[in-house]
Amino acid sequence: MSKGKIKFALFGNEYQDHRLSCVRDIFSFLAERHLDFLIEKDFFDSLTDELQRQIPAESLITDSTFDADYVISIGGDGTFLKSATYVGEKNIPIVGINIGHLGFLTDADADEVKEELQMILDGDYEIDNRTVIEANTSCQQPILTANTALNDIAILKTDNASMISIRICINDEYLATYEADGLIISTPTGSTAYSLSAGGPVVVPKSKSLVLTAVAPHSLNVRPIVITDDSTIKLSVKSRTGNFLLAIDGRSEVCGEHTDITIKKASYHVSVIRRRNRGFFSTMRNKLFLGARVNED
Repeated sequence: MSKGKIKFALFGNEYQDHRLSCVRDIFSFLAERHLDFLIEKDFFDSLTDELQRQIPAESLITDSTFDADYVISIGGDGTFLKSATYVGEKNIPIVGINIGHLGFLTDADADEVKEELQMILDGDYEIDNRTVIEANTSCQQPILTANTALNDIAILKTDNASMISIRICINDEYLATYEADGLIISTPTGSTAYSLSAGGPVVVPKSKSLVLTAVAPHSLNVRPIVITDDSTIKLSVKSRTGNFLLAIDGRSEVCGEHTDITIKKASYHVSVIRRRNRGFFSTMRNKLFLGARVNED
C-alpha cells in the first residue's frame, strides 16, 4: 500500500444497466477528496457514452499489471471473482458494492457506496483473508491463463454427455471413484455458491478446510466431504465422449480424459473488506434467510 495519496481501482459489470448511478457516486466521492483511481477498460468503455467523460489511457486497466491501494468491485459475486483474478497475488484489499442479485461476497449495496468508501478512508473496517485454490494439469500447455479460484474448481461432464467417472485421491491416498455429472472442490468462500446448490455444507470463511461435493451422483451413498485445506487432491477422469469440462470460478475449458488434475491451496490469499458490524452469520441471515420461518399459507 502506498504511503502517499490513496489510489482505488474500479472493476464492474458492463452488462448491468443500473450501474451508472453507483459509478457517478463513486466518481463524485473520489473527485471531492482529490483521490486517484484506475478503472478497468472494458467496464469504462461500456460507460463512456453515458458518462461523457474522458479518462487518461494510463488510468485504464487492461491486464493484471496495475497497482492500487484498494479495489472496488461494482456488481455481484461474478464481478467480485473477476476482480480477485485481476488482483491475484498483489494482496490488494477488495470491497464489493452489490448492484447484482444475491451478492454474497459484497459488503454494501449501491445506496451505501459513499458510506462504504468513507469507512475505508477512516480505516474503520476489518479484513477477511480468504483461501484460494489452484488447479494444475498433466498437459504440457496450460489449460487456462488463470488457474486459481476464490470460490471453486469443478470437473463436469460436457453438454449432453453421459455422466463421467472421477477417481479421487487425497494426499496420494485413494478415496473413491464417483460416477456423477461432476465434482466441485470449493473453498469456504465458495461453500455458499455452486457447492451449496449441489447439497454441500456451508463452511465458515476462516475454516481451514475444502469441500468436495458431487454433482448429481449416480449412487445415493456419495456425500459431501470436508477435508483440511493443506490437502492435495488428485483427480483422473473417464468419459464416454473422451473429454470433460474444467471450470475455475466460472472460467471453463474442455479437457481430454487423459488430463489429470491436481488441486491444492494457492500460495496467497484474497483480502476481502467488510464492516465491523457485518459478520458472516449476519450475512447468512440477510442473504440466505438462515433460520427464517417458511410461510406455509
